[in-house]
Amino acid sequence: MTSRYADLSRQQLATLVPELLLIGQMIDRSGMAWCISNFGREEMLQIAIEEWLGCSPIYTRRMQKALKYEGDDVVTIFKGLQLDIGAPPQFMDFRYTVHDRWHGEFHLDHCGALLDVEPMGEDYVRGMCHDIEDPTFDGTAVATNRKAQIRPIHRPPRTPADRHPHCAWTVIIDESYPPVDDHPALAVIRRTRAATTELDPIDPDGEGRADYSGDLVSDFDFAAFSHSALVRMADEVCLQMHLLNLSFVLAVGKRAGTDTELATKICTKQLIGIAGIAAERICRALDLPGGIEGAIRTLELHPMFNPAAYVTAEFGPDTVEVRRSPAHEDGAWASLAGPSEKRPLQAIVAAVDPQLDVEVTGTHTDWTARVIETDTAAKEFREVSLTRISGGSTFVFEPRKSLPLTVV
Repeated sequence: MTSRYADLSRQQLATLVPELLLIGQMIDRSGMAWCISNFGREEMLQIAIEEWLGCSPIYTRRMQKALKYEGDDVVTIFKGLQLDIGAPPQFMDFRYTVHDRWHGEFHLDHCGALLDVEPMGEDYVRGMCHDIEDPTFDGTAVATNRKAQIRPIHRPPRTPADRHPHCAWTVIIDESYPPVDDHPALAVIRRTRAATTELDPIDPDGEGRADYSGDLVSDFDFAAFSHSALVRMADEVCLQMHLLNLSFVLAVGKRAGTDTELATKICTKQLIGIAGIAAERICRALDLPGGIEGAIRTLELHPMFNPAAYVTAEFGPDTVEVRRSPAHEDGAWASLAGPSEKRPLQAIVAAVDPQLDVEVTGTHTDWTARVIETDTAAKEFREVSLTRISGGSTFVFEPRKSLPLTVV
């Protein structure tokens, strides 16, 4: 099925793809508060570790293959980070240095994730910058080379409190290092339909770059890429979000045990929060109209319903018709909404216009949502308000020049 992003202009896509990367990073801001309240902070940390280790090698390899920069060296690792929802551009402002194929460094001039957790106290900072990052950095590098080690030069808690850059790390690949093993969750997520979803190949003849072979650049210039390449990136980034969510579902389900109602409750709350913030950012970034027209267009472009090859849906002037699809087989976001659970859809349309609502009819897997106007402005869901605490909800991207990074 043709991508739902295909009818956007090249300029619109260059605006949207970094937005999608940032939205993906905010999934944890939406989900982890509910993990803390139900399982405690220590279990939340373990959920985060398992969540990323269960999916990032899969989606990293997918993007490498799509944009033709497969390799086994430091440059390949850095290119992957530039197109990873765990490291959205500028919000997580990675600056790279390449010494040779096997040695490099990066530092973060701005870490939006750190600024989100610093007000919560040193335990939360250590949890993110030590407990989570130690295994997950190496776990992400597995997609490129199992002998890669990413180690801190310095990292938070910041001393002094305004230390800059926020953190710095070495990346070394050495045959003497023990290989990093896959996390058991990775085998489960590899079997999902999301992991194996096939997307249209990139047309090599369009105007602009069709791949990311060649030099590593300091800032990924989305506008330099072709329409076809940007469409593929958008779809791949949405799959990154689905894979991360499925890994989150797996980790939450492990803690909930036989209490499947609790697991569904937590995962639905995560979806409501990210659904509203994602809709708000997409609508604002693309300057979409208000009212029902803007709500339908936002739904059509929303990661909950993309890529089209994974989520089966049709969009009319005021309706969304969802049919059973690979997303339902996986238990992905689309399976959490329907006639018995309207809140994720309500969060999306209210982000466009608070006086919009939805009427939903049908079954769990086959339903139709109609967007309607109301006389009363909707109150923002608590799940959306909590996600909004992240600086990612209001972050503004800036134009940047992209310069090649060569070996120093």
